[in-house]
Amino acid sequence: MKDLTRGKESSLIMRFALPMLIGNVFQQMYNIVDSIIVGNYLGKEALAAVGASFPIIFALISFVVGISTGASIIISQYFGAKKYETVKKASDTLMIFLFVTAIVISVIGIAFSEQIFRLIDMPAEVIPQATTYFNIYSTGYIFFFGYYGLSSILRGLGDSKTPLYFLIFATIINVILDYTFIVLFKWGIESVAIATIISQAAAFFALAFYLNKTHKIVKLKLKSLQFSKQLFIESCKLGLPSGLQNTFVALGIMALFSIVNSFGTSAAAAYSIASRIDSFASLPAMNFAAALSTFVGQNIGANKTERVRRGLIATIKITSLISIAVSVVAWLFGKELMQLFTNDAEVIELGRNYLVIVCSFYIVFSIMFAYTGVLRGAGETTIPMIITLFAMWFVRVPASYLFAGQIGIEGVWWAMPTGWIIGLVFNYMWYKSNRWKKKKVVKIAIEGEIKASA
Repeated sequence: MKDLTRGKESSLIMRFALPMLIGNVFQQMYNIVDSIIVGNYLGKEALAAVGASFPIIFALISFVVGISTGASIIISQYFGAKKYETVKKASDTLMIFLFVTAIVISVIGIAFSEQIFRLIDMPAEVIPQATTYFNIYSTGYIFFFGYYGLSSILRGLGDSKTPLYFLIFATIINVILDYTFIVLFKWGIESVAIATIISQAAAFFALAFYLNKTHKIVKLKLKSLQFSKQLFIESCKLGLPSGLQNTFVALGIMALFSIVNSFGTSAAAAYSIASRIDSFASLPAMNFAAALSTFVGQNIGANKTERVRRGLIATIKITSLISIAVSVVAWLFGKELMQLFTNDAEVIELGRNYLVIVCSFYIVFSIMFAYTGVLRGAGETTIPMIITLFAMWFVRVPASYLFAGQIGIEGVWWAMPTGWIIGLVFNYMWYKSNRWKKKKVVKIAIEGEIKASA
């Protein structure tokens, strides 16, 4: 557990963000390794199948991730206020919710997978492999949600290192299994999903066992879990906007995939690869923003709002420098990065163009996320949701259709930074309004101590 209410802001945020960043780098390695092995050993059709599955997976799990975000905000603020019993009940409530929803989402995903792939105009030759991969992957949600829930709780408590260690462990298992199943055993696309499930299950059970033996607050013992209706409602109030935001963003990504798919399998494969690289490159901005959210949550919970502005400035400086460096790498080595995944010349060229266009605006993306991090950490989650949905559905998706009709597939690439610019402008305006300072959550406890924590 880490108290972020004392000490130099930049150092605290840096030390808290780096383990999360490294952890998410390893998390992305699941996808990167899958894509490299699939692209080189199973072909571009299989690569397109795996790539097309992820926006659908994101759409199914994004609502749950949003509720987890709300619970993490509550946990961080009550931890900052030293109300540890409430922290424990909030943690239990989150885990119960995650286990139940994992089962529901698995059933829904498997039941409607083929229809969803047809809805986004997936090329016909890709659909069988995409459905096979997706259905197998969906059976492992309970392990993913379990690990994600424990990690969210620990991050709310200021501990970003412990999830990292277990994530590294899972990633190593995943890499070994991918290589063994596909390269040595010559199995098909289903083995990629099986490897991911096994590695996620290993991470979840290992982390749960470790916490049960060592942690003072976070313990996963099914018989002693307590569900607090009031805390769940408060988590939903904070997390529902983020959940809806994530869901509609995922649906927007599916709409974009539909546009890309209309240009054929090579375009779908190029988008699959380039978006993976892009997701990898955007991790610093996203993880520093997440660290800033926890920093803001704890400091607002401790009534130290003067530290929030200093934390924001420090985060913007750090992520801007990182974004410039990442952009330069993408400009210089975009082609070589694409060649790691495939030797198809058309796919490589389409993906390189994506990276050159999109990476030029990483600094805009990082600043936008920093402002969003402050708002969410303060408990102001509705406005970022509205801004993000506006940027996606009223800017990026329409711009993609318009630009693609004018200049081809590259129009979809240009639409992405267009949405970022609009998002940054509106997030900055709301931050300057100072209305987010009134969203503090901990005052609920003062008025009734969560009604005896339900």
